[in-house]
Amino acid sequence: MDSQDNARNAKPGRARGRPRGWDDKTAQNTIKSLDRAMEVFEYLSEAQGKTLTALAAETGQSNATVYRILVTLEDRGLVDFDPKDQTWHIGPQAFVIGARFLRRTSLVDRARPILRRLMEDTGETANLGVEKNGAVLFLSQVETHANIRAFFPPGSLSPMHSSGIGKALLAQMEETHLDRLLRSGKLEAFTDHTIVDPGELKADLLAVRARGYSIDNEEKNIGMRCIAAPVFDMNGEAIAGISVSGPTSRVSEDEIERLSRPVIEAAYELTLAIAGVATPPRT
Repeated sequence: MDSQDNARNAKPGRARGRPRGWDDKTAQNTIKSLDRAMEVFEYLSEAQGKTLTALAAETGQSNATVYRILVTLEDRGLVDFDPKDQTWHIGPQAFVIGARFLRRTSLVDRARPILRRLMEDTGETANLGVEKNGAVLFLSQVETHANIRAFFPPGSLSPMHSSGIGKALLAQMEETHLDRLLRSGKLEAFTDHTIVDPGELKADLLAVRARGYSIDNEEKNIGMRCIAAPVFDMNGEAIAGISVSGPTSRVSEDEIERLSRPVIEAAYELTLAIAGVATPPRT
């Protein structure tokens, strides 16, 4: 039996972000070549414009090892070589990766207290999500204390057309981007309430944009309703959405307008917290 057979016959284990004993930093759990590469990369980030000879001497590694590291990093765009000065510098991809980290930490970390207050104000589960490859990616959630509740664990994906946050983001898209997204795949029906006709969905999105919040009216799950509003960045572009979700017995049609107010205010508060630009909620 080869390794592929072993992989096919292996019993699936519980998904993990880290293996057991992840805090064991012994040599058997580290990749020495990767560790050496990161040492060079981190050193170069602090001391820009180094020659190969200088990098090797200052990191205590051989010229050949450092050269292989630099060429590998260069292929990934993480370092650049200046042939005129024969020096190495941090590359543009390092900035891209760093910017992704800043975007994640600033958005999620700043959203947590806002989501907590929103849950307390409404009594319903509060969520934060962004668009990821044509779907809503849930980043954070503060659950209600009620027994019956909505649950979207961080990392969950949901189709945009049947999601409160998804429709809040779709409503802010440029028409060409929206049309391209709608053409990329069929609008799947999850319940009898799911909007699957592109024309009908676009009409619903116009209403969403006009009133400032969207409604998932049992469009993904029967018995659950969601109210969402967009979060904007410094360019005034919708980059995330905040929502409250709960059973229709509590988030009734009569309650939608009342619950929409704290959702809109929470989204605006997060917009300001990340230095975004948006029109203040109507009083």
